[in-house]
Amino acid sequence: MPPQPPAPPVFYSFNTTDVLVDSLANFVVKAQRDAVEKRGKFTIALSRGTLAANLRGLVGQENVQWDKWEVFFCDEAAVPLESPDSNYHSNIVSFLSHVPIPPNQIHTIDPSLLDDLEELADQYEKQLIDHFAKSNAARYPTFDLMLLGMGPDGETASLFPGHELLSEKDAWVSYIEDAPRGPKRRVTMTLPVLTHCYRAVFVVTGGEKAEMLHSILDEPEIGLPCSRVRPASPGLVFWFADADAASTTKYPPTTFRWIDNQKEAEEAVETAKRKAATKDDDE
Repeated sequence: MPPQPPAPPVFYSFNTTDVLVDSLANFVVKAQRDAVEKRGKFTIALSRGTLAANLRGLVGQENVQWDKWEVFFCDEAAVPLESPDSNYHSNIVSFLSHVPIPPNQIHTIDPSLLDDLEELADQYEKQLIDHFAKSNAARYPTFDLMLLGMGPDGETASLFPGHELLSEKDAWVSYIEDAPRGPKRRVTMTLPVLTHCYRAVFVVTGGEKAEMLHSILDEPEIGLPCSRVRPASPGLVFWFADADAASTTKYPPTTFRWIDNQKEAEEAVETAKRKAATKDDDE
């Protein structure tokens, strides 16, 4: 049987950021429960920037199995871990320091290798191999959830439009020396890793994101990096946006339900398919 094509994105729009945060917390908890029931652990990859603050809805919840979490980072600047430019640091300050995940289950780059980007990327890839190869014989690691952001030019992780890194097919982790904004030197998970997770979740807030969100969801043929994150079946991609960020997007939204299991997540995808088909017919 030929592989199934990737499912269309599921787009959720929320009236306020607070409602988005609460809904995202529900979504993450249910993804965690599915993962622990099926695989005994929950593997999550976090992005840089302000995204970690959107996980604050999880702090203090009793139904989170923190001891089952294995935390990785989608990308990281080649800076000391305590630097304000560090993805790890921003996640520690905004989220990880407020929850009891065992420190040895938070997987960072090796700061002793900052002067050698190739070695830095190779060592982080080895961490992924050590973690995933024992239980996952697939070509790429399969995260339970990858939390992603949308940059001003449609980039995600450290995958920028037009950059040769978008064509990488072999490495799980690679490096970039010429990022167009922020820290120039970084390591990042590659596009094949982002497209082999069970759930990819983009979180977008604020009116300054509106035009780019419109481009990504309404004009995917442009091929911006965010548009290219379409996980292979049975993987799914979800977009969580507040009203300001969603203000110019025409892609049909799906009403968020407090999802309890994978079956309900798949039902949300089927609804998105029907709405997308209706939109195409109308055009």
